[in-house]
Amino acid sequence: MSPPADDQELVTELITPQPAIALANLIGADIPHGSLPPLWNWVYLLARRPHADLGPDGHPTSGVPAPPGPGQRRMFAGGRVTTYGNLIFGEEATRLTRVLTTTNKVGKSGPLTFVTVRNEITQNGEVRIVEDNDIVYRGESTGAHTRPAAAEIPEREARLDLSMDEALLFRFSALTYNAHRIHYDHNWAAHEGYPGLVVHGPLQALLMGELFRRSGTSLTGQTFAYRLVAPMIGVQRLSVVAAQDGLLKGGASVYNARGGETANGSLEPLAT
Repeated sequence: MSPPADDQELVTELITPQPAIALANLIGADIPHGSLPPLWNWVYLLARRPHADLGPDGHPTSGVPAPPGPGQRRMFAGGRVTTYGNLIFGEEATRLTRVLTTTNKVGKSGPLTFVTVRNEITQNGEVRIVEDNDIVYRGESTGAHTRPAAAEIPEREARLDLSMDEALLFRFSALTYNAHRIHYDHNWAAHEGYPGLVVHGPLQALLMGELFRRSGTSLTGQTFAYRLVAPMIGVQRLSVVAAQDGLLKGGASVYNARGGETANGSLEPLAT
């Protein structure tokens, strides 16, 4: 494979069982054998930048994607993951990352930059995973982030619960090499307008994928689309619940301990 262009990032590594074992022990899942479950690639093929490259918030100040300007705060908004095949243990895989689109808008809080980043993961010369990540950059507004309105968590047969505490958030940050301080530094979270630590968006998406998987629905051969609709703030019990129409028709949603929806996701089979 030829070297990546200046606006691309290329990472190759051996897919070993150890990160998967760590993730399984973190989220209370069975340890996988032979291959990775869908979405578990998020603890592999990471961009491990030098510490000197990080800004005050813990995010890199350059790379793919590069912040659109100094002082811009990054928020993960959602994405789409198409899994053509699972990654196999004991074999190398390669991730190629590039920016698909960049759009500037003006919102209530000021200028916003929307960036969609594509990751294409190959193994043995075959494309196994293609994922698009939607990222929003905003200015240094000090306005407080509000929690979603309280409500009753729907009673559904398909449900997954997991307690979010400081240790779990810190360990997930370490597993994904995510140094964004809103997930483990109370003072920095308050500086960015959050009244507590913020539960990672990718963690919520991963747990939605786990509800599908543990309910007998594989994400392989499908596109999983997810959206973060409100921040999940503070130590609490997270609940992932199937939609009223069921997982296959309606998808799943993530709720905080007060019953507020913070994320949702759905599956779409690949065209044959």
